[in-house]
Amino acid sequence: MTICLLPLVLLGCSEEPPGGWHGHDITGVMPDLEFELTDHTGQQVTEEEYRGKVTMMFFGYTSCPHVCPVALRKLAAATRELGEQADRVEILFVAVDPARDKKVLDEYVAGFNPNLVGLTGTQKQLKEVAKRYRVAFSYEEPQEDGFYIVNHSGAVFVFGPHGKTRLLVDEETKVANITEDLRHLLEESSG
Repeated sequence: MTICLLPLVLLGCSEEPPGGWHGHDITGVMPDLEFELTDHTGQQVTEEEYRGKVTMMFFGYTSCPHVCPVALRKLAAATRELGEQADRVEILFVAVDPARDKKVLDEYVAGFNPNLVGLTGTQKQLKEVAKRYRVAFSYEEPQEDGFYIVNHSGAVFVFGPHGKTRLLVDEETKVANITEDLRHLLEESSG
């Protein structure tokens, strides 16, 4: 189950720019890339670590049964399709369930793509980053076995190499279309 808030409302507000994006152009609508979190290796990182690269940011959690694995496989496949340019793209997975995510984040991201970085932090840090991008997440009551669902947005934010917000990719966007948008952003930054 996903919560669709403002990021998805913005989809209806954007116009297709010249050049034809498959994602939704949110240039100037959402804030630039900025955060201070812990990566899957335990290192404190900020957005500065990813300057110079096209960056995709997705919020989810490692125990997610549906939305997260599908989205991350899609982003990983789109990145692989870039071939030699793949090293100019990073996928940031902001894991919003630190109670479960911290223990398994390193192993979880390794199963998708070398360009995938798992990020997490304290509840306060995660709420600050989520608020910045108008992403909501909430925890359902645990089941008898202790398992619980985290409701979260399924949107992917795409930032240009200088950390400027450029696109919002939704769950319906195909891998080939994500790849095409990434190529376009990489070409813009090379020219």
